[in-house]
Amino acid sequence: MSRGTNQKFKFPYLMKIMQAKTDDEHSLTMPQIMEELEKYDVTAERKSIYADFADMTEYFDVEIIKEQIGRETYYHVGSREFDLAEVKLLIDAIQSSKFITEKKSRELIKKMKSFVSEHQAKQLDRQVYVQGRAKTMNESIYYNVDELHRAIAENKKISFKYYRWNVEKKLEERNHGIVFTVSPWALTWDDENYYMVAFDNYDQKIKHYRVDKMKQIELLEDRRDGKEAFKGFDMAAYSKMNFGMYSGRKEKVRIEFNNYMVGVFIDRFGKDISIIPAGDNSSCIHVDVAVSPQFFAWILSLGDEVKVTGPDSVVEEMKEYVRGFLERY
Repeated sequence: MSRGTNQKFKFPYLMKIMQAKTDDEHSLTMPQIMEELEKYDVTAERKSIYADFADMTEYFDVEIIKEQIGRETYYHVGSREFDLAEVKLLIDAIQSSKFITEKKSRELIKKMKSFVSEHQAKQLDRQVYVQGRAKTMNESIYYNVDELHRAIAENKKISFKYYRWNVEKKLEERNHGIVFTVSPWALTWDDENYYMVAFDNYDQKIKHYRVDKMKQIELLEDRRDGKEAFKGFDMAAYSKMNFGMYSGRKEKVRIEFNNYMVGVFIDRFGKDISIIPAGDNSSCIHVDVAVSPQFFAWILSLGDEVKVTGPDSVVEEMKEYVRGFLERY
């Protein structure tokens, strides 16, 4: 057998062929494998391919499964770094994420397809629905996230300008273009948006900022402040407390509800909440929340079988919010 012109690339081409063209439901015979190699100007004998299969399994964790069907012997890739269900799950997350732009979504999904065979990739095409979704318009968010991770890892403060949308659908500087200087401590993804959680020296408290609205981020030489404030910081609890990541003063509130609504509160505050009987077919919980218009709006959205019953100051604020709401109609 004459040697092909790309013999030195036989092993990577063979691995590429097996990963792209085989899976648990699609296999190749040895003649078919040799034919595929010839498309890359590579010739190979059976014995050398068997040896390459062994090396793939031992050194690259690419399992090659041999299967006898009648008189034919078939070969296919078994376990993969990601199985099809996992890739589908990751693609769903990419598609549903508002902070990943349409362009970047398509790029990431294309890359995700490389983790499965070309046969399995066809199944993924059916669920690639990106166009028309509400996506961020700020492509720089990926670089922002990287810079913020670097600042956290290197224990440095950052400076940046913060923006907001105007009626012309353009981002404009907030606070007359003032440069914010804070100590970043964490990043979180809440309600399909990325947020940076940081310590603000000026106000001496923890704050959060939408990453897609941050621009001109610079790492400073100053070391971060706020170590004590973030000692024992619980990101999950912080996200639960801040509705829609809108800040407000922290209060422990009492909420009463009909028992059939209990799932709403478990979904929001977790299974660790204490549920206390409050009458016939009703219960109550005591939870920490950031008291804000967004919290009041959430309570109202749950209907007339849910109400805030304490403390009195929050109940009065709730009433005032409702009165103001009704006055606008």
